[in-house]
Amino acid sequence: MFAKPLSFWIPKMPIINLQIHRSLSTLSATADAVLADKALTLLKRHPYQLNSLSSEFTPEAAFNLLLKAQSDQTLTLKFLKWAQPQPFFTPKLKCLTLHIFTKFKLYKSAQTLAQNLAVDLPRDDGNFVFSCLKETYHLCDSTSSSAVIDLVVKSYSHLNMIDKAVNIVNSAKVHGFMPGVLSYNAILDSVIRSGRNNWVKFAEEVYNEMGKSRVSPNVYTYNVLIRGFCGVGDLEMGLRFFSEMEKNNCLANVVTYNTLIDGYCKLGRIDDAFKLLRDMGLKGIEPNLISYNVIINGLCREGRLKETKGILNEISRKGLVPDEVTYNTLLNGYCKEGNLHQALVLHAEMVRNGLSPNVVTYTSLINSMCKSGNLNRAMEFFDQMHVRGLRPNEKTYTTLINGFSQHGFLDEAYRLLNEMTKNGFMPSIVTYNALIKGHCTGGRVEEAVGVLHGMARKGLAPDVVSYSTIISGFSRSQELDKAFDTKREMVEKGVLPDTITYSSLIHGLCEQRRITEACELFQEMLSRGMSPDEFTYTTLINAYCTEGDIPQALRLHDEMIQKGFLPDVVTYSVLINGLNKQARTMEAKKLLLKLFYDESVPSDVIYNTLIENCTNIEFQNVAALLKGFCMKGLMNEADRVFELMLQRNHMPNEAVYDIIIHGHSKVGNVQRAYDLYKKMVRSGFVPHTVTIIVLVKALHTAGMNEELSQVIENILRSCRLTDAELAKVLVEINHKEGNMDAVLNVLTEMAKDGLLPNSGRSTYGQ
Repeated sequence: MFAKPLSFWIPKMPIINLQIHRSLSTLSATADAVLADKALTLLKRHPYQLNSLSSEFTPEAAFNLLLKAQSDQTLTLKFLKWAQPQPFFTPKLKCLTLHIFTKFKLYKSAQTLAQNLAVDLPRDDGNFVFSCLKETYHLCDSTSSSAVIDLVVKSYSHLNMIDKAVNIVNSAKVHGFMPGVLSYNAILDSVIRSGRNNWVKFAEEVYNEMGKSRVSPNVYTYNVLIRGFCGVGDLEMGLRFFSEMEKNNCLANVVTYNTLIDGYCKLGRIDDAFKLLRDMGLKGIEPNLISYNVIINGLCREGRLKETKGILNEISRKGLVPDEVTYNTLLNGYCKEGNLHQALVLHAEMVRNGLSPNVVTYTSLINSMCKSGNLNRAMEFFDQMHVRGLRPNEKTYTTLINGFSQHGFLDEAYRLLNEMTKNGFMPSIVTYNALIKGHCTGGRVEEAVGVLHGMARKGLAPDVVSYSTIISGFSRSQELDKAFDTKREMVEKGVLPDTITYSSLIHGLCEQRRITEACELFQEMLSRGMSPDEFTYTTLINAYCTEGDIPQALRLHDEMIQKGFLPDVVTYSVLINGLNKQARTMEAKKLLLKLFYDESVPSDVIYNTLIENCTNIEFQNVAALLKGFCMKGLMNEADRVFELMLQRNHMPNEAVYDIIIHGHSKVGNVQRAYDLYKKMVRSGFVPHTVTIIVLVKALHTAGMNEELSQVIENILRSCRLTDAELAKVLVEINHKEGNMDAVLNVLTEMAKDGLLPNSGRSTYGQ
């Protein structure tokens, strides 16, 4: 696919004119030959006296000596050790030495010398070096022209001097030398790693030129090409070379498979990656730890951490031992998933096995601890990094600064900021935005403005996040004039407001019940081509619900769908909560059914999602939904919500338990109510007084005496022993005598006097 032959890739520069050295016969008759003989004598008898010749030694004398002594490796290497640092050791001498080193199979020394040669001749385009190699090749006994060319091309390629490497290959071919597969592989590897413009076309041309030059690609050639294309997400091209590799009877190795497996994983095609992993075994290629680490990384990226246990078992069965990459990958995965417990278990296991988390993993652990509010543990991990000799990076510091800022510990955040700058890290826009958010979260918006202006003075331009955070802070504190002033300032500074900016202002207006102005701002937002997010619509819907204008809220919801915006679970929770507040539970139920059956709502917004995506704040809406169902006796629906909460690992709080137990007790589902009560107690919660009284009445009515006795025993155990002593005695006596009316009367009076516990945590259920 070349537009031109390979020899025309790079325009050639004129070859530097060199004085042609005299022939060996001429040299032997000169003073240089005498000097060379004298040096040879000293080398054999008194090598330490060579320095006495350094001032008069010439390149010609060195040539003479090397050509005479080239069959004696020991003598030649002794001379080169002395000669290489000397000023007479010219580029042409270095090229002769490259032939000699290659003849002696001293490839490492040859490559070091070739790289020095490339660095010492920055203005040469490669043609001068090739001409020296060609001349010196004919002067010495070397038969390794291809090996020397390959070695020099590899050295230039490693230094990323790709154009010069190509020139050397072109010149070699023109003069009858045949560069081998090593030259082409070195150029391919270098150009792909460099990421230079049009590297794809360049790499394809190199590959095609190999075919024209009858140089057979080997497994390394294909691995380099597959790695390059997979690295830029072009898996199909990687698979094309894999197929061509098999067609040319070039056997793939574990590196080939690992590269393709990684390519599949990075595109989220984990199942295809698994298939390729199994194919390796069928082809007789045993997966190594890297193979499994790549699969684990892919599973973690896709949130499929449960499946990593099977991979770990397979690693163990194969006799492989998880390394730091394995643990670090899993730790990062569990931290991102929010499974802090498992992350800590893995961290302890890792340390126990003598492995150390890396900076990225420690930063993930610190971030998880900050998010959970456990700042002491976050600092413990930070200190561990120092103990293990790891240097926190800018992201580590920013994570901690953000954590302390969000929890109101701004003094500690600024202490870390100072430490960060002392250690040579410049705070980024993300770091300053964390401080701004911390000030705003704590209601110190004016100080946040000071941080913003301080950024500008340090040459760091605030971005839309900086301004939007401050606007949100002013909006939450009902200082809307300042919020709008900040919006004007950001526009003057050339920073355009985004969806969050407008949503914050709309939220502030809605909080002040200025719905008309909020709607006008909403229209301005649309006219500027900005897409409202779920928060924007939910804010307006909530405002209409607060005003009791449910029809307008529902109209806005329908408009949201018609315009192609996706309502999220919060939107529906707000609507359902608003309907429940007006005792319009059937409408709330219809809205939920709409999530199942209305084609206008995307299929992924389903009833399960309402529970799956709930945050702690949104659970207030779930509790309201449950209460609405229970008030109307719709207990099947209430149970469904409750079970989905458990399935999604959202543990119900005492309010949820109280509502559903109360509901089942009221409709006569006494066994279900009692079972839920036992779950509640086992979870460590104390039922609310009203829940207890309703449950006791239901158990008594149903004749469930054993269960009734257990409930009363639990009640009495949780009472205060002083103020409630007399009441407790009355309950016990009447209960034993079967006088349940009296028991209920006493419990009611105890509740009025505050002697029964309200909802909260208990110790007896744990």
